[in-house]
Amino acid sequence: MGTAPVAEEFGRLLLTLRTRAGLSQERLSHAAGVSVRALADLERGRSRGPQQRTVQALAAGLGLDEETAAELERAAGRGRPRPRPAAEPHDHSPLALPRDVSDFVARGPALAGLLALAERTDAGRCAVSVVSGQPGLGKTAFAVHAAYHLAPHFPDGQLVLDLHGMDPEPTSARDALACLLRAVGVAERAIPAATDDRSGLLRSVLRDRRLLLVLDNAAGEDQVRPLLPGAGRCLTIITSRHALAGLESVHRTDLALLRREEAVELLSRIIGPERVRREAQATRDLADLCGLLPLAVRIAGQRLAGRPHERIGKLAAQLAQESRRLDTLRAGDLQVRAAFALSYRQLGPAARTVLRRASLAAGGDFSPETVSLLAGLPADEAARCAEELTDAGLLQPDAVAERYHFHDLLKLFATEQVGVEDGDEVSAAALDRTARWMLRRATAAALRFDADPDQELPYGDPDPAGAPADRDEARAWLEAERAQWLAALHRAKDTGRYQQVIDAARAMHWFSDLNQHWELWVEVFRCGADAARALGSRQDEAVHLNFLAWAYNNCVHDPGAALVTADAALEVARDIGDRLQMGWALGYGASALHRLGRAEEAMARLRDAVDRLADQTSVQGRLAELTALNILGSYLRQSGSAEEALAIHRRSEAICRAEEPGRPTELITVYLGASLQHIGNDLAALGRWAEAEEPLRQALDIFETVNMAAWAEATRLDLGIVLRRLARHDEARRTLLTAYEALRGLNSPRQAEATAELRELEVSGQV
Repeated sequence: MGTAPVAEEFGRLLLTLRTRAGLSQERLSHAAGVSVRALADLERGRSRGPQQRTVQALAAGLGLDEETAAELERAAGRGRPRPRPAAEPHDHSPLALPRDVSDFVARGPALAGLLALAERTDAGRCAVSVVSGQPGLGKTAFAVHAAYHLAPHFPDGQLVLDLHGMDPEPTSARDALACLLRAVGVAERAIPAATDDRSGLLRSVLRDRRLLLVLDNAAGEDQVRPLLPGAGRCLTIITSRHALAGLESVHRTDLALLRREEAVELLSRIIGPERVRREAQATRDLADLCGLLPLAVRIAGQRLAGRPHERIGKLAAQLAQESRRLDTLRAGDLQVRAAFALSYRQLGPAARTVLRRASLAAGGDFSPETVSLLAGLPADEAARCAEELTDAGLLQPDAVAERYHFHDLLKLFATEQVGVEDGDEVSAAALDRTARWMLRRATAAALRFDADPDQELPYGDPDPAGAPADRDEARAWLEAERAQWLAALHRAKDTGRYQQVIDAARAMHWFSDLNQHWELWVEVFRCGADAARALGSRQDEAVHLNFLAWAYNNCVHDPGAALVTADAALEVARDIGDRLQMGWALGYGASALHRLGRAEEAMARLRDAVDRLADQTSVQGRLAELTALNILGSYLRQSGSAEEALAIHRRSEAICRAEEPGRPTELITVYLGASLQHIGNDLAALGRWAEAEEPLRQALDIFETVNMAAWAEATRLDLGIVLRRLARHDEARRTLLTAYEALRGLNSPRQAEATAELRELEVSGQV
C-alpha cells in the first residue's frame, strides 16, 4: 500500500470520529493541543502518520474508548515512515565507530560493569551509562573500546556521535537527533522539524533495535536527554567531563587514574617491552611524573616511540622540571595543556578564579575555607564554584572530609593561569590575606592546649562564629590545615611579620608535645627562633631555641643538632639572666648528650637543671621541673641506679597527682603518664616484673586517651617486654607485634628494640 492512501485512511478515520463526537476542528484543536492547520492536513491526507503522542492526544480529546483509540493508533502507524535496516558495522555511516586503540590497558572493572549492563539489554531492558572524570582520563578511548568489546550484544550496530561539549557552541539536541535519525535509516525528508518530534521518532525507530550508542563529549543533561532511547534493547554510553548528576536512573562509570603498573604496561605497549626492561626504574619514574594520567602517559610514550634511540631517563629528567613539564608533554597534536584549556574555557569567571587561586594552596589538599580566602570570594560563592569544578572533573573531592585536591598536572596548568591572568601583585595579595587569616586561626586553636590557662591571646580568631569550639575541634583543624598554616608561618617570616611568627610558634609549643610524631615542628620552631633574632628579642630567642632543641631531640631524633641548639639557648638565657629558660636548655642539652653517649655530662646538666628550677613557682616552671626530674630518673635507671630513679619518678607522680589549681587536665595527665611509664621501667629494672605491669598499663591508657601515638607505642613496647619476662608469651607476642608495626610507621628508633624482643621470643621457642 502506498503512503498517500495510508495517510488518507487515517484522515478519513479521524474525520469520522470527530464528526461522531460532534466536535469542530477548533474544539478538537483546543482539547488535544493540536493546531487547526495540523488537524486539517491530517484529515485531508496531506500529512503522514502522526507520532504516538499526537495520536494519544487526539484520542483523549475525542473521548475514545481503548479499542477505538487502538484502531486510530494502528492507522497512524501504517502511515509512518519506514526507516531502512540498521547499518552494519562495516557500513560507511558517518557515525561508525572510529578505530579501536590497539594498546588499550586497564579498566577491567569498568568494562565488567558495562558488560553487565549489556546483558540487561539482552533481557529487553534499555540501559544508559555515564562515563565521567577529569580531562585526560581517556573517556572517549574507553567508550570506543567498550563498544567494540560489547559489539556481539548489539547486532544492529554501534554508533558514535561527538556532541562537541567543550566547543563554544556544543551540538544542539535538535541537530544531534537529525544525525542519529539519518544514521539509523530515516530519510532526510521524513525527519520532523521539532526537537520533541525528532526525539519521539528516534525512540520509535530504536524500540525494536539492538543498538549500542556512544554519545561522546556531552555538554550537559539537557543536551543528552532527548537523545536517549526509551524502551527496547539499546545501550547508551555517554562520556562527559561533567558528572551529569541530573540524569536519572543511569549507571555511572567513574574512571580513575591508572595504577603505576598499568601506566608502565601502557608505555611498554607503545615503545616495546625491551626498552622498558632496560630502564625499568626510569619508566616507573616517568609514569609517576605523568601523574598516572592516561593522556600524559600516552603522550610520553608517543614521544619515545618517535625517538627510538632516546633514553627513557632523559625524558623523565625533562619532566622532573616542573616549569617545563606541560611543554614537554606534547606529541604531534596531542597536548595535556590543550585538554585542560578546553575545560578551563568552559568555566564562568568566578570558577576560573577559584581554580587558579586554589593552585596557590599549600599541601596536597585544601578546604573550601582556604579557597574562599585565596579567591577573595564569600564562602558560599567559593563553595559553589568548588562544586562546579568538581562536577567538571577539575577538582577531586575527598571521600570523607569536605576537602579538595588537584591532579599534579592540572595544578601546574592552574598555576600557569595565575601568572597569565592574575600576575605577581594579585597573587601576593591573595597569599598574604590567606596567611594572616590562617595564622590567627592556628594561634587561637593551639593556645587551647597551653599549659598556662591565663595565657592571653595576642589576637582573637578571625572568624569567632566558625572557630573550633573545643580541644577536639581545635586539634582536628590544626591537623587538617597544617600544610596551610605552616606555609602561612613561612610567608609571615619572609614578609617581615616577625611578631606574628613568634606568637604562632609559641602557641604551638604545648600542642606539639601532644603530637611529637609531626616532623614539621623543627620548621615551626626554627621560624620562631629566626623571627625572634630578626626582631632583636633575646628572651623570645631563648624560648624558641629551646623549643627547637626539643624538636630535634624528640621529633627528628637528631641529638647533634639538638645539643648545638640547646647550647645556643643556654648562652642567650645566661646573658639575660632567665633561670627558667636556662633550666629548659640544660634539660634539652642533657637529653642530647645522653643520646650521644656522653652520660656523665648529661647527668651533671640534669642535676644543674633541677637545682635551677626548684625555686620556679609558675606553671611553666613546675612543668619544666617535672621534665627534668623524669629525664634525670630515666638516666639514673640506665646507669644502674634504679632505686634512686624510682624515688625521683615517685616524686614526679606525686606532683602530678596533687593537681595544682590552674593546670590544664590534659597536660598534667600527660606528665602523669610519663611518670608512670618511668615507674614501670624502674620496677622492671629492679626485677619487680609483676609490679611493673600496672603502671605501664595506666601509662598506655593515658597516652592512647590523649592521642600521643609515639609515647603510647613506646609504652606498649615496654609492656610487651614485661609480659615476656612474666612468661605470658602469647600476650607478649601480640603486644610486641602491635608496637613494632606502629613504631615502624612512626619511624621510631625503638623499632629495632621491638624486633630484637620478637626475635628473642622466637629463638627461645616461647611462641
